[in-house]
Amino acid sequence: MTIDFKGRVAIVTGAGGGLGREHALALAARGAKVVVNDLGGARDGSGSSLTAAQAVVEEIRAAGGEAIANGASVTDFAAVQAMVAETVAQWGRVDILINNAGILRDKSFAKMDIDDFKLVMDVHLMGAVHCCKAVWPIMTEQKYGRIVMTTSSSGLYGNFGQSNYGAAKLALVGLMQTLSLEGAKYDIRVNSLAPTAATRMTESLFPAEFLQALKPSDVVPAMLVLAAQDAPTRAILCAGAGSFEAANITLTPGIWVGRGQDAPEQLAARLAEVRQREGETVPDSGTAQGHLELSKAMNNMQKS
Repeated sequence: MTIDFKGRVAIVTGAGGGLGREHALALAARGAKVVVNDLGGARDGSGSSLTAAQAVVEEIRAAGGEAIANGASVTDFAAVQAMVAETVAQWGRVDILINNAGILRDKSFAKMDIDDFKLVMDVHLMGAVHCCKAVWPIMTEQKYGRIVMTTSSSGLYGNFGQSNYGAAKLALVGLMQTLSLEGAKYDIRVNSLAPTAATRMTESLFPAEFLQALKPSDVVPAMLVLAAQDAPTRAILCAGAGSFEAANITLTPGIWVGRGQDAPEQLAARLAEVRQREGETVPDSGTAQGHLELSKAMNNMQKS
């Protein structure tokens, strides 16, 4: 099976370099028309320039593909809406959205300025919200859409000094969970990608020999699978150095302790049992927790 994107139109944010550039080049190489969006700012989000985005567009065109550059900041909803309108005017549709734009402002939580926390949330989380909101009416109308959120192991599992980044990245998974449910009847599939790659955002996190093994292009296969016509939905794929894994948010079977005065003490005494992962599930939606808890309560009430 060959994954191709002929006739598809893709928007890739943060595509002027690193992972975004690789995503844009790969989609174009497989037939997609690509909007290369990049603010052209520094690693911390300061400044702007269309130079990087335009350079990627020229690469795509030189290889025989179609692309246009866009310098909208994903934090500016009006600018994002204008980008989407320009895309539709140019090519008539939007099939794929790769939410890749991001910045870092790393510090321990104790030392972090609250404005730096808010800015990282604004770029990663609200930036993706703005882009999803702008393409959503188009995708529902055409009854087709593929959206990829860029999450991170820092969000899924935590990372010292990245409370702002981690909070934003896990929030994107929550956004994915609900949008995938709401988009299902329109064949809008929403997934998340957790990359490990050597980019300017990660160059200070790994020693040189590791960076050589973590090429951004190694992450691209996972993106292509998540953006393809036959993509899954609500998947969290991890990718790096040629390896691929899946992450899941699960629910353990747990226990029932009732409403007795000693319920807190019972829970504390049996906490290991509550956290026992044997028999855990990946819920289809948030209602699964309530269903599980009600079923245990009803069963125990019948027994008593």
